[in-house]
Amino acid sequence: MTFFHRAALARAGAAAVLAVGGLTAVSSPAHAADLPDLVLMPISTSLAKGVEAAQAKPFKFTVRNVGTATAKDVSVRVKTDRLKPKRVGYVVPDGCQVVADQIYDCRLGDLPAGTSEDFGIPLFSTGGKGDGGVLTVGVATTSPEPNPADEFVDVPIQVTSPGYDLTAWAQDIQDNVVVDGARQDEPDLKPVRPGVTVPLDWAVYNDGSKPATGVFYGITLPAGVSFVDLPESCVRQEILGKAQALCEDDGAVVKPGQYYTADVKVRVGTEVTEPVLHEGDLFAYGLDRAEGQPEETPRVATSAQRKAFTEVDGLDNHTTFEAFVDLSTEPSPDPSGTPTSTPTPTPTGTAQPSPSGQPSVTPTSTPTPGGGSGGGSGDGGGLPVTGMQVGLIGGIGAAVLLAGGALLFLSRRRRVVLVPPGDETSGD
Repeated sequence: MTFFHRAALARAGAAAVLAVGGLTAVSSPAHAADLPDLVLMPISTSLAKGVEAAQAKPFKFTVRNVGTATAKDVSVRVKTDRLKPKRVGYVVPDGCQVVADQIYDCRLGDLPAGTSEDFGIPLFSTGGKGDGGVLTVGVATTSPEPNPADEFVDVPIQVTSPGYDLTAWAQDIQDNVVVDGARQDEPDLKPVRPGVTVPLDWAVYNDGSKPATGVFYGITLPAGVSFVDLPESCVRQEILGKAQALCEDDGAVVKPGQYYTADVKVRVGTEVTEPVLHEGDLFAYGLDRAEGQPEETPRVATSAQRKAFTEVDGLDNHTTFEAFVDLSTEPSPDPSGTPTSTPTPTPTGTAQPSPSGQPSVTPTSTPTPGGGSGGGSGDGGGLPVTGMQVGLIGGIGAAVLLAGGALLFLSRRRRVVLVPPGDETSGD
């Protein structure tokens, strides 16, 4: 997950200037041939009643550069003045800057042409169910653009009954990845040489207010990448020329603030000829009850990261990822990569609701070495899949087999960065 649910979202580069009273974008010269073109898409829609500030849900957005040039110094502006404080509170992530009453800016950095990035705006519940108001989010770049009108969105927030709320995040396949809950801030990331095996860093978070009992998840790899190691509960198959694994973890219960993951290793094929392989896919769904012993132990989503009940928001249960390949060298005869060991996350702060209704930014401590400063989740834990019923599996399986292929053809790169709840400050 990107960003505003991560500790240090700030990246090098000047933030685009946005008007205090509204969202503006830089106009583009008509004669420019190669220009970036940012499109902002809201993903999340609902917030479970009872979600606390310390475990604020990162409302997911995707910003995509559909232009032909890199968008420089991309920044995000968040306006919370139309949220209803009796139902919804918000958190200002560490590294972001409050620029006016109920307005703050965060930086994403550069976004190359043809790529996209997910980010999350942390919100939490302050009262009952119902209309939570409107969240306004915009993106801008210091580069000229042809279509600035689609760079801001108004998102109605609906507060639902208490329930679990799974969100899926996956890091791009690269070498030197730290398996830490889909953080993407490792300092030594590099493309993978053909023939090398590396771990896949993925996680499914429960951003709701009730436990998720059982998890059914599927992982589809980019064409040219294959599975090396998978949990025993997974079934392998090939769909549309891509390796796919459908998995369940009966008996697991994932509480609010926890996330689920399992060991998955993949290998880039020696026949690969493209530097970027599109498009990997991860989805996850909760089941209606837990059965048996969990295959993986859910882990608490610490500040270094972040059924009897129904799913609150099913639209953000899905994410995509790419594989980056180093074609400058011959395929490696050694099939093993050099994955970095998983660090133990260190709390970097605590989100405290502001009694005045205004957010106050609290500096965070230095993150654990190896994890980088960008937050996300901490220990690689995972959401167990409850004993899935035959009907549910059949329905989901059919959807995956018949319609899942369409999801795999999304030609975009999604970089995931999370801002941990403990690394944020909150305001109603």
